[in-house]
Amino acid sequence: MDIKEEIRQLRKELQEHDYLYYVLAQPKISDFDYDQKMHRLGQLESQYPELITPDSPTQRVSGQPTKEFATIRHQRPMLSLANTYSEQELRDFDLRVKGLLSPDEKYDYVTELKIDGLAVSLIYENGVFIRGATRGDGISGDDITTNLRTIRRLPLRLQGIESNSGRIEVRGEVYMPLDSFLRLNKTREENGEPLFANPRNSAAGSLKMQDPRLVAARGLDIFCYQYLTEEQEKKSLTHDESIVYMKKLGLPVNPHTQRCATIEEVLAYCHQWEQKRGELTYEIDGVVIKINDPQQQKRLGATTKSPRWAIAYKFKARQVKTRIQKITWQVGRTGTVTPVAELIPVQLAGTLVSRATLHNPEEIERKDIREGDNVLIEKGGDIIPKVVQVLTVERDAYSKRYIIPETCPVCKTKLVRSNQEVAMRCPNYYCPAQLTRRIVHFASRGAMDIEGLGPAVVNLLVESGLIKDFADLYYLKKEDISELEGLGEISATNLLNALSQSKTQSLDRLIFALGIPFVGITAARILAEHFMDLRLLMQSDKDAIEQLPGIGIKMADSIVQYFKRAQNQMIIDKLQKAGVIFKYEKSRVSQSLDGITFALTGTLSTLTREEASQLIVDRGGRVSSSVSNATDYLLVGEKPGSKLNKARNIGVAILDEGQFKKML
Repeated sequence: MDIKEEIRQLRKELQEHDYLYYVLAQPKISDFDYDQKMHRLGQLESQYPELITPDSPTQRVSGQPTKEFATIRHQRPMLSLANTYSEQELRDFDLRVKGLLSPDEKYDYVTELKIDGLAVSLIYENGVFIRGATRGDGISGDDITTNLRTIRRLPLRLQGIESNSGRIEVRGEVYMPLDSFLRLNKTREENGEPLFANPRNSAAGSLKMQDPRLVAARGLDIFCYQYLTEEQEKKSLTHDESIVYMKKLGLPVNPHTQRCATIEEVLAYCHQWEQKRGELTYEIDGVVIKINDPQQQKRLGATTKSPRWAIAYKFKARQVKTRIQKITWQVGRTGTVTPVAELIPVQLAGTLVSRATLHNPEEIERKDIREGDNVLIEKGGDIIPKVVQVLTVERDAYSKRYIIPETCPVCKTKLVRSNQEVAMRCPNYYCPAQLTRRIVHFASRGAMDIEGLGPAVVNLLVESGLIKDFADLYYLKKEDISELEGLGEISATNLLNALSQSKTQSLDRLIFALGIPFVGITAARILAEHFMDLRLLMQSDKDAIEQLPGIGIKMADSIVQYFKRAQNQMIIDKLQKAGVIFKYEKSRVSQSLDGITFALTGTLSTLTREEASQLIVDRGGRVSSSVSNATDYLLVGEKPGSKLNKARNIGVAILDEGQFKKML
């Protein structure tokens, strides 16, 4: 087989396996076999770069960060939909349709879930994906082609399309699945970054990121909902037929689309999904209703803003009334001071809610939120509780406007607010709240894993003045620890032993433990494997760091700024003098789990979840916080959670602890 033919065959096989895995969730080969094929294709394309094509699977994440997005004019306007929250207005819409069509003319509808994401236009030329853009103002949008390529379910080449098929436009909705959203917010919280309010905002923000490598790590997905081509217009495919046709082309379409003969069936569909939306793995905010026949769509036409043949029925947000008992302020490890509403506990969307984020001081001022107010709360994206309305008519006559504090609630240092952000910060690096959170993070399981050094013990050590930073931990004396309230000689001995053991933790854990803003455990591993020595990383410049896959401009700048600060240099010097290992040692353990993804649920009998996770990572495997089609195995202990049912439903292999140990 010649080189061209081998490359062609590898691309064809990989594209087929991508479709089987990401669209149908029916993989036919192992991750290892897939990776071997991808590796071989990458080798060949590296040797023969002139043979690289835009639809090659190796080109999903490629190119340098974009400085700015070019503007693209849409071939056809991307109109927005008129929407309603009212059943009566849906019936009125049906009457308008009936009035605009010929008397006694039959028509039917197609109902689709309204995915809470970002509308995009996709252009395929002769079956190959060449360009993608945001909706923008409906006439023009931003060219986000490189970011769209990172979405694994989006085919770079359509199936069954002839090489001379011409231009096809497909429209879809890019969204962030709930597991990706929760994982992203967990990482942002660990890195001291503000949390995204809902999956839609995080999806929109991700698509506008300038580094496709960072976009690829966000786990975006897409559903396609409209197929536009002259061929389709000639064939007069009905809307539901075009959905079936898109699926044949390998495009991901939502499985819950339904044809409805009457407006009553439409309403039944809407009611059904308003109740069932909590069962989905992604956010929806309503239902889209469309006339099925394209000729009728054409005759019905459009206004300057919206088509007359479609409407969106929006679900009401799930809200509940409660009272703000108090407004408190939390100090994060990077100094951000965040207001929180302490509520009278109330049930909302299946959970008991007693606290809600108020985001920042500007939110309090804009909504005039006060202690003692009755408020309506909802879960942003059905996840994060937030105050959506203050019931001012119920406000006590003696209520006073809330005064934003000017000093840190912990150390009383004057707070600062820059022009670039709405958040307030405590600038005192040695603020006890920041210090405590930094040390707790340093000692955590994913970082230096110092057993016995939880928040309570850290508070004792800080309040007693024994430590002023996490490097001081390694200079503690047994007699100092044993004299603290609630601790004794045995506790002191155990803690000193744990501290001694932690000095040999891997470099990636140490980098993560430092608490550099925006640097999570994955980025720490990339940095450790590249620089191999903490001192070399400290001496590196921004340009060298941001070239690494998965790092990017913002993170690189944060790393450089962190190591420039004198107090951080002093702490790192103390860590080295204490004997903490600064060099990276490649694992001598067999990489038997290379490329295999695990999720864990329940309580294991001989291992903690963290220990099991580390065993997997040490052998080259990956650990996911949730079960998805990308999960190879679910490790199950006693009293497993909902992950077990999900794994059974989608066909993920299930291991008990004994089977897991045999695999190791």
